[in-house]
Amino acid sequence: MICENNKLMKNLEINPTFNTPSINFNAGSGYFLMQGRSIPEDPDKFYEKIMTWMEEYFDETSNETNLEFRLEYVNSGSSKYILELLRRLHKLAQAGKLIKIIWCFETDDESIEDLGEHYKNTVDLPFEIREIDEMI
Repeated sequence: MICENNKLMKNLEINPTFNTPSINFNAGSGYFLMQGRSIPEDPDKFYEKIMTWMEEYFDETSNETNLEFRLEYVNSGSSKYILELLRRLHKLAQAGKLIKIIWCFETDDESIEDLGEHYKNTVDLPFEIREIDEMI
């Protein structure tokens, strides 16, 4: 994606660890994927980096953006930050940004499915909840 200052905006890529999900946010395509488990020791540090990048991204684009979550496990600290992230996206959508959330859960994973339903009912965003056979 070319920014106003003609510099190419870098994608946000964070490799997964045992405690943190992989982050693959493609600025050019507008497809963002968060995948794995989210139980970071310092969720503020982990999620603030993501939120800062997304603010810069949305300042520079009017492209449609799809954020897909494929999370296996989310602790309470991460859940709080994911909700804050979705609230920020809601404000951006109200300002005219085209944003869609895709929340994936594995068959029979009621806790992740319920978490997605909670987020869907809490924020006013286009929100698809999708059952999948297994997280890849």
